[in-house]
Amino acid sequence: MMEFFDFVVVGGGITGLSAAARLQAAGSVLLVTKEALAESNTSYAQGGIAVAMGGAEDVRLHLEDTLVAGDGLVDRAAATLLVEAGPPRVEELLGIGTEFDRDVEGQFERTREGAHSLSRILHAKGDATGREIARSLLEHVRTLSSVKLREWTTTVDLITRNGRIAGVTLLAPGATLTQVSAGTVLLASGGAGQIYSDTTNPAVATGDGIAMAYRAGAPLEDMEFYQFHPTAFAMQGAPRFLLSEALRGEGALLRNARGERFMPGVHPQAELAPRDVVARAITRESLAGPVYLDMRHVRQDLAVRFPGISAFLESFGLRLNRDLIPVRPAAHYLMGGIKTDLHGRTVLPGLYAAGEAACTGVHGANRLASNSLLEGLVFGVEAAQAMIQERCAALDLTEPEAAQPPDRSTLEDAAAIEAWIQQLRDLMWRDAGLLRSAQGLGRARATLVQMAETMPRGLTRRAIEARNLHTLATVMVASALGREESRGAHFRLDFPGRWEGPLHSVITYGELRFEV
Repeated sequence: MMEFFDFVVVGGGITGLSAAARLQAAGSVLLVTKEALAESNTSYAQGGIAVAMGGAEDVRLHLEDTLVAGDGLVDRAAATLLVEAGPPRVEELLGIGTEFDRDVEGQFERTREGAHSLSRILHAKGDATGREIARSLLEHVRTLSSVKLREWTTTVDLITRNGRIAGVTLLAPGATLTQVSAGTVLLASGGAGQIYSDTTNPAVATGDGIAMAYRAGAPLEDMEFYQFHPTAFAMQGAPRFLLSEALRGEGALLRNARGERFMPGVHPQAELAPRDVVARAITRESLAGPVYLDMRHVRQDLAVRFPGISAFLESFGLRLNRDLIPVRPAAHYLMGGIKTDLHGRTVLPGLYAAGEAACTGVHGANRLASNSLLEGLVFGVEAAQAMIQERCAALDLTEPEAAQPPDRSTLEDAAAIEAWIQQLRDLMWRDAGLLRSAQGLGRARATLVQMAETMPRGLTRRAIEARNLHTLATVMVASALGREESRGAHFRLDFPGRWEGPLHSVITYGELRFEV
């Protein structure tokens, strides 16, 4: 059965929900999520949302902080749009009932994180900011009659018709394939943290939207720039639980196995240096033994300030005020993605992208802490407004021009698929992770070619995710090999210096080029 919508939004995080809320007044909207609507990277964002609510000077400093953190590769126009549009977008969140933490006088509590020049991070319920924003947005979108929400549905691929993206192929529970026609499609499907074995990302973050766009012919930009969060929980046998940068904003120190602080000798901002700097410093110190987060000297009630983190640590017998907490870097955020303009447009007519799935250049080579929620909020709305302006009608796709889905007759063992995915994730962590070289990247490239011969082919969600992860791993390795310099989150042991010019990598159908 064919379905028709004016707009299709793939992804139910802050970007997709913000876009759907804006699109609903202009036509029918289908919002599709792979799992439950509450399950997205947004819900796992602890630290807060960076927003310059303090006026023009705060906006100016937020822009400068973003540019500095991005290590010479930030698109200034994108960053300007981010910091200037941020305050009114946050005011809209307040208008739908988002509850940020306030002090006894009713003023917003603000904290500071790495590479910020002042305290501008708003937070909610201590360390549950993303979950609170997702809650309020979802409650709001559920009231909109023109928005249809579809959970537990995998987007298999984009449909092309007459030179434009005209819809999506969906895989519903029970292995039922459905084609949905849409005037325009927005990919707000998030990043690809599951490409690495050690990650703070949830299981849904397999880069599906980025891989779909790439297969359809959309260029991907800056895919070598993957941010590794410096402080994930590092106890053996425990998950790589994110220990928010806000902990360091509230006074946490980093100590090596000898009990010594090491960040003051690495960067003037010490523990609040840009994330790439801190992550590499921890990695170096870890060669001599474990690295710890130390808040034993902080006098505030940390169980109240960080209830979620405190509850997690308690399950392992640890307390922030009492114990040294073992930490190490883990994969966290993709700065690259589908190449778009400032309003979410890709080169493919009818296709838009926003949030972590997109690359506007707003983060450059290294994202400023807590700019991710703001990015989803701002650029989700920008994309929606551009889609409304385009106003294309959904097409009849009953003729056989739509993209063919994978072979549904192939039955594969679930355990074998998991083993194949784990091999890819281990490979990427070892050879295309925090510290890179031509030798390791070359080994990764050769192994990925071999793995393509045994890649899962069936029509199941996990097989589709495996193929998408392989596609993006191949692109990321090619981009990292091509960038023979060290900049931001991309560090080459064999090329520690920087190129003179700030060039962006762009890859289409396997062809890599660098451009200003």
